[in-house]
Amino acid sequence: MNRENEIFLDTYVLQRDMRIRLPKQVLSNLGVEKGTSHFDIYLKPDSKEIVLRLSNKEREGNNDEK
Repeated sequence: MNRENEIFLDTYVLQRDMRIRLPKQVLSNLGVEKGTSHFDIYLKPDSKEIVLRLSNKEREGNNDEK
């Protein structure tokens, strides 16, 4: 496993309604906004990891706006 590019931010409990709070550093480091930004969620079952990636539509911008 290549973890040399990973930065540990914090540990949170999985809430009863399945929510996970993201650390505030996510807002400043990824340039995302509460309530509007989308993440793609991936599962790596062999390593028991969940990966969140900023959605393609977030990275490319919304080209549908006129």
